[in-house]
Amino acid sequence: MSNKIKHHLTDDLLMAYAAGSLPEAFDLMVATHLSLCDHCRARAESFDAVGGCVLQDQEASAGMSDGSLSATMAMIAKGAPIAKPTPPGCSVLPAPLRDYVGGDVNAIRWRSIGMGVKQAILPTTRDASARLLFIPAGAAVPDHSHHGTELTMVLQGAFSDEVDHFARGDVEIADEDLHHTPTADITEDCICLAVTDAPLKFSKLMPRLFQPFLRI
Repeated sequence: MSNKIKHHLTDDLLMAYAAGSLPEAFDLMVATHLSLCDHCRARAESFDAVGGCVLQDQEASAGMSDGSLSATMAMIAKGAPIAKPTPPGCSVLPAPLRDYVGGDVNAIRWRSIGMGVKQAILPTTRDASARLLFIPAGAAVPDHSHHGTELTMVLQGAFSDEVDHFARGDVEIADEDLHHTPTADITEDCICLAVTDAPLKFSKLMPRLFQPFLRI
């Protein structure tokens, strides 16, 4: 799988993931991509190693607050997405996503957002949002730009926009400068994981009117 992935995560994202400083939704995106991409997983492991060396080389340890142990145990109990490799061909949703959905594609509770496009919002912290998108073959998401950062990873099928063509495992990184209209390939329905840290900026009136209800 990884040798077919053309669009990878940035060093900034991988370093923030290693440091534990990403919002939960972005953590989920990174873990999901790493489970499919050997290239990015090796880079992430190198950042983990660098961070470990830095901690090991510190001459003095920082003092711990009274609540540090309980906070750490709470994080462990909650469970962060783990970037374990996903065996090829076993499912549509990689392991980190299956844990959030409670199964594979047949366990997703889709909600229509118009024009055949459906979404399923995943439970994450409020500092960023994560959703699964279903785009019928040949259909398009309404053209939009961005108030912040949007990461979109293909899980099934493929889509194209003004930037390039994206297939399974590819991640498109969009910011305020990108205005695009993602369109699913005509050959297969497209399923994506999308995470955002700010609402999208839709060009047309109808998507803007329904945006608060759809939480996009």
